[in-house]
Amino acid sequence: MTWNEVPVDGEPAAGAVLLSGIPGSGKSTVAAALAARFAASAHIEVDALQGLIVTGGRWPSPEPDAEADRQIFLRARNACLLADSFVSAGFVPVIDDVVVRRAHLGFYRRQTAVGPLHFVVLAPGAAKAGERNLARDKTLTTDWSFLDAAMRTELADEGLWIDNAGLTVEETVDAVLAATGLTGR
Repeated sequence: MTWNEVPVDGEPAAGAVLLSGIPGSGKSTVAAALAARFAASAHIEVDALQGLIVTGGRWPSPEPDAEADRQIFLRARNACLLADSFVSAGFVPVIDDVVVRRAHLGFYRRQTAVGPLHFVVLAPGAAKAGERNLARDKTLTTDWSFLDAAMRTELADEGLWIDNAGLTVEETVDAVLAATGLTGR
């Protein structure tokens, strides 16, 4: 068998989605379900990108940590590089990350070069997110509920906000598609 190089890029996708919310808001579950709605898509879990660091990795912490903060932007840059590559190849990328600060969102916007970046915040509220955190397999060692107020203060006028406290995953995906104007299969 002979392998020939073939073009990777083709008709670009309609853009990318940056799905945010505090831990327990449903980001990863909704991102995977949203990606499954498109004929060609990719789910970019920023936590998985952080997990690629073998040594020297620093996970975000409520305590001041300049290196952890630097790595937040490093993983965002890597997510954007992947997203641009997928868009150019015709795949709709759905990035899931906790974006709390305007500077972090601005970084995503500057780093994403191909197609529009649709910023969507899942906002079920801190109490509902906490309830979901207790019910899932992934155990959090830090209570991140304070991020809800910080996010609402810092990013209230940014992107599309969806209160998914009473919505199923499918209803949330429908709301994201309606809000972004992207169409699934």
